[in-house]
Amino acid sequence: MINRKNFMTLLVIVPLPMAAVAGKPQSVELGGFDFTPTLKVSEFYDDNFRTLPDHEAAAWITSVRPTFVLETQTRTSGYQLEYAVDSRTYQDHAEADHVDQSLIGRSVMEFDSRNRLTGEVGYRRAEDTVQTAEPRENDKYTLKNGKLGYTYGARTAMNQIEVSAEYEELRYSNAGSLNDDKEHDTRTYIGTWYHRLGGLTRALVELRHSDFDYVLSNSPRNSTGDAALLGITRDLTAKLSGGVRVGYERKNFDNSDVNDYSSPTWEANVEYKPRTYSTFSIKASKAFEEGDDGANTVHDTSTRLGWRHTWTPWVATDVHYRYADLEYLGVGGREDKLNDYGASVIYSPTRWAEVSLGYQRWKNDSDLSDQTYTRNVYLLTVALSL
Repeated sequence: MINRKNFMTLLVIVPLPMAAVAGKPQSVELGGFDFTPTLKVSEFYDDNFRTLPDHEAAAWITSVRPTFVLETQTRTSGYQLEYAVDSRTYQDHAEADHVDQSLIGRSVMEFDSRNRLTGEVGYRRAEDTVQTAEPRENDKYTLKNGKLGYTYGARTAMNQIEVSAEYEELRYSNAGSLNDDKEHDTRTYIGTWYHRLGGLTRALVELRHSDFDYVLSNSPRNSTGDAALLGITRDLTAKLSGGVRVGYERKNFDNSDVNDYSSPTWEANVEYKPRTYSTFSIKASKAFEEGDDGANTVHDTSTRLGWRHTWTPWVATDVHYRYADLEYLGVGGREDKLNDYGASVIYSPTRWAEVSLGYQRWKNDSDLSDQTYTRNVYLLTVALSL
C-alpha cells in the first residue's frame, strides 16, 4: 500500500535522466567522510491534489527538498548515511502543508571474494494528500525498516546464493482512530539462487515469505504471503539489462472467515539502450498488496513504459506511460483502472545545475463513483549541487 501511494504522489519530482547530466554531484571532505549536499526547488500546479471526483482541491505548491549524503569506503567496505527533507507549501490550503523527512543508513562489507554482507536501516516521517482515508485530511505516518542481506559466491562464479531478512513498522499519527486499521508490522525473508548461463546473463530461483501482523488485534488482514519465482537477469553494463521474474503467489489470512487468494505473479525491470544517449525501459508487476479502503488485499497488475533521450549535451527528454489494474478483494467487487502518463524536458547548462519542465496526468476509472478522478500536474524544478 505504501509503495503504490508513494508512486502516485510526487515525493520526488519527475526523475531526471542521467544522460543529460554532465557529471555527478561533487562532494567535500568532512572529517574523513565525503559530504554531498544537493537541493531541488519545485513550483507546480496540481489541479486535484486530494484526488476527488469534483476537483475541489487545486493549488500552487512549492517544494523545497535538500538532501545530504555522508559516505566513506575502504577496499572491502562502504558506509553511507542519507538525510532528506521535503517541505511542501500549498497556496490557499494551509491544512495540507507538511514536511517529510527521511534518514537512511546503508553499509556493505566484503569479507573475501565469496562472502558479502549488506545492511540498511531507515526512518521516514511523511504525509500523503492523495487517496487519503479522510478526503480533506493528510494521511500522516512513520515508516521504520531494517534489512540485512548475505551473499555467498564470487561475483564471477558459476553460482551464487543470496538471503535477506527485512522488518518494517508502519504507524499513523492522525487524530482519533483514523487509519488505525492500516498499522502493521511486516517481516520478509527472501532466498535466491543464481546460476550463470554465460557472459552477463544469469538464471535464478527465488523463494519469498512475508508475515503481516496488524496492530488491531481483531484485524481481518493478519496474513502471510508466499511466492516462488523463476527468472533471468542481465548485468547493467549490457545494452539490454535488467531482469524478469515469473512465478506463483499465495496470500493466506489468519482469520478462517476471510478468503485466501492465489495467483500467478511476475516482476520485470528491463532497460534497452540502442545508443548511449537513448534508453527505453519497461517495468511490469502483478502482486498482492496490503488492503486499503476496506479491502482485505489489493491485487495490483501494472505496466510502465519509459523513454529517456539526450538530444544535445544540455537537453534531454523523459516520457512515460503506466497502466494499472487494481482489484480490491473482500470489499464487494471494486476494481480501479488507472492510466498515468507524463513528460519532461531537462536543461543542464552546467554540471551543478539542471532545470526541468514537466507535465503528469492520472486518470482513475473506478466501480465506485467517489473513487473516479483525474489529476493534472504542471511543474518546474531546479536541481542544484556543488
